[in-house]
Amino acid sequence: MKKKARVLALYLPQFHPIPENDKFWGKGFTEWTNVVRAKPLFRGHYQPRIPADLGFYDLRMTEVREAQADMARKAGVEGFCYWHYWFGNGRMLLERPFQEVLESGKPDFPFCLGWANHSWTTATWVKGSNKLEKEVIADQLYLGKDDYVAHFNYCLPAFKDSRYVLVDGKPFFAIYDPFASMEISRFMDIWQELAIKNGFPGIHFVGLNNTYSSVSDLINMGFSAVNNRKMWAAEAACSGSHLMRTIQAKISKYLNIPVSRFKYSDIINNMYTDEEYLENCYPTILSGYDRSPRAGHKAVIYYDTTPELFRKQIKMALECIKNRPDEYKILILKSWNEWGESNYVEPDLKYGHAFLNVLKEEIKEDINT
Repeated sequence: MKKKARVLALYLPQFHPIPENDKFWGKGFTEWTNVVRAKPLFRGHYQPRIPADLGFYDLRMTEVREAQADMARKAGVEGFCYWHYWFGNGRMLLERPFQEVLESGKPDFPFCLGWANHSWTTATWVKGSNKLEKEVIADQLYLGKDDYVAHFNYCLPAFKDSRYVLVDGKPFFAIYDPFASMEISRFMDIWQELAIKNGFPGIHFVGLNNTYSSVSDLINMGFSAVNNRKMWAAEAACSGSHLMRTIQAKISKYLNIPVSRFKYSDIINNMYTDEEYLENCYPTILSGYDRSPRAGHKAVIYYDTTPELFRKQIKMALECIKNRPDEYKILILKSWNEWGESNYVEPDLKYGHAFLNVLKEEIKEDINT
């Protein structure tokens, strides 16, 4: 079997307790804490989402990580893109699962890193909290060359691992917020030099485009490629006129239901533009989106998400990349296990393996056909 695309799945490591979360949210807080307390906010709203095969897992367990990799491999996923939190001065959070994957050599499944370069505050994970003021849990800092070198040296053992995902021989490294600081371009320049000194042809930097910026804007900053999300643009296209949005807001307030609701079918029909056909643009395939487990009534919610609509979206994304060289037929799956945003493909009680099966059926193809 061969694949029609290189699918890299974004992977959230916040499924084990850490002292910082214990301090702000109570002993034992993990992403599951948000997931299990979610409630349906309107008729037909699918909440709470309950995991099936893997249960409410703890990522400190080797068996869980092995089972995830086995599922992903069978579904045609090339590798996990682990979210990586480096705040400066060597401060990291949620690093344990990936560190254990790296040091143990297990699972034997490809991986890469995505730098989640945003500050953590008391609004990051639980926006529906009763805290009156936003408190900083960990501030994202850009401290200059020495810190960028230290950050590179931390990642270097991963880059050298035979499992690390490469593009043109270069380690794939995603940056969540390309516009977070004027230092991002300098950071990338320094890393490119360090990569070459360490025997690589460079770093394949991929900027996540969560804004209305163009692909060329990020390429001009020094990125090798761009992961277009365009969810906000799709939401805007679905929202109608200003008058219509105002009326919808008043009705939602009166009925005490979320105003930011969109049909998943409408979103996916507006996510892809001419940019997604560019060789240096990696389209997103979105398994769903519903932040109500974290944000309650203030959440953005995509509803009526189904495996068959997910299939339709995958087909649209594949159309964008079909004429590229295999090396650049990359799709970014948002996400493998972002349960707090209801974008995941791991089995749940409602759909079981349906999302994984759709992915497998659309991505894999018989080499004899």
